[in-house]
Amino acid sequence: MSALLTLDRLSAAAPDGRALFHDLTLSVGAHERVGLVGRNGSGKSTLLAIIAGDIEPMAGHVTRTGRVGVLAQDWSGALSVGDALGIAGVRAAIARIERGEGSEDDFALADWTLEPRVAEALAETGLTGMHLDRRIATLSGGERTRVGLARLLIEAPDLIRLDEPTNNLDAEGRAAVAQLLSHWRGAAIVASHDRALLEAVDRIVELRSIGVREIGGGWSAYATERDAERARADAALDAAARGAKAADRAAQDRHEAKARRDKAGRAYAASGSAPKILLGRQAERAENSSARDNRIAERQTEAAAEKLAAARAEVEVIAALTIDLPPTGQPANSELLAMEEATLIVGERTLGPWSLTIRGPERIAVTGPNGAGKSSLLRVALGGIAPSSGSVRRAEGRLAMLDQHVALLDPTATILANFLARHPGLGAQEGHAALARFAFRNRDAARIVATLSGGERLRAGLACVLGGPESARLLLLDEPTNHLDLASIEVLEAALACYDGALLVVSHDRRFLEAIGVTREVALRAAHNG
Repeated sequence: MSALLTLDRLSAAAPDGRALFHDLTLSVGAHERVGLVGRNGSGKSTLLAIIAGDIEPMAGHVTRTGRVGVLAQDWSGALSVGDALGIAGVRAAIARIERGEGSEDDFALADWTLEPRVAEALAETGLTGMHLDRRIATLSGGERTRVGLARLLIEAPDLIRLDEPTNNLDAEGRAAVAQLLSHWRGAAIVASHDRALLEAVDRIVELRSIGVREIGGGWSAYATERDAERARADAALDAAARGAKAADRAAQDRHEAKARRDKAGRAYAASGSAPKILLGRQAERAENSSARDNRIAERQTEAAAEKLAAARAEVEVIAALTIDLPPTGQPANSELLAMEEATLIVGERTLGPWSLTIRGPERIAVTGPNGAGKSSLLRVALGGIAPSSGSVRRAEGRLAMLDQHVALLDPTATILANFLARHPGLGAQEGHAALARFAFRNRDAARIVATLSGGERLRAGLACVLGGPESARLLLLDEPTNHLDLASIEVLEAALACYDGALLVVSHDRRFLEAIGVTREVALRAAHNG
């Protein structure tokens, strides 16, 4: 299989000089789909930019034998669909030719196969009949994504690169991206935390601080190998700990044996039954033997300690982080939220009406197309916005909301300062103890929020709303996984699965909703005018 893309011993660094990856070697075949994963900050976007030729690597070489395309999704609302498809210039040239006003440049630019190709691309992406002069501002998020997919079909590059293509997309947009990837005739490399999308790739490349690795197959194969690696690392750590303990015990046994021999020797010397010259030789041999034994014991103990430190470091890199959420004491049937025919007027649009009751530790997902008012519903439920009509009852002081940016945190303050500001009755020592349950130990609590990764910021937000003496009993989550890497998503899933409070969650990630045990779904319709 001929390679469309070859990366030979690439190295790259972040703008602050921090090393991202080094000696990365990879080839992508003509019909291959490659998933790119790694923690936030591992260099995924940088690698995609190098592949596209937007930036140069610090070291290594990139060989491209075909055209590289990118899924565009972020356009100005003032552009037309034709502009977004990249065909406005060609259409204008054809129009001038048809009016008899065409120039030589127009004839050179004109592509008489364009119209049928555009129609085919629009049909294939579910946009049949879309008017090319329609403004992007009038399209839904899913429609904008489909326009970007149609552009790729029109341009037909040999290799497409997708950087978190399903972020901020509703179910319709996610389905469109998945369909493109599964039917793409060329090669594709996709950086994503969307596990359903990654299930469709042929292999996964993971960027890690301890090196780059490749795993054949999609997400399930990757997860199986990753879990097996964690199990091997845990077993190696246990074996190293036993080895270090055994080395310490052996050294102690030798020390005690020497002490017994020395005691016996002193007793023999004190008896006066041995010649002085013999006693001198015995003392010299004992001293030499003791020194040799000490050196051997030191080497064995040091080797065991080094092996233990290496095993512990390996586990720290690849082990899953854990969050210990405290219990909320939520009664089984107490009412936390009751919305009755609540509406919200935004400009000329009316969102709602919404009717929803949450009692006890229920787990409810709010779904619907982009623009249907999912985030607005959460803000009305929390009390941040008053409804335009209808009523809302809530368990005041027992609701908390975390959006994808964790806006409740002051980005200029430390994690500890944020926690204490929310719980003024606690002292610094109590704050440190509470934050440790959320894996912020010792100096980690002194980190400035603005310097945190997406996963760390979400953990800090959870600590603030759930770590105090009166934790939230209803947690409202607005697209919590949008800016998280896969490892952070799984940490969040594990924590919320054990949470004994209620959840009201806006998310298009079906796997996330299943993992946290959502049992009821509220599907919103698109907003209406008037």
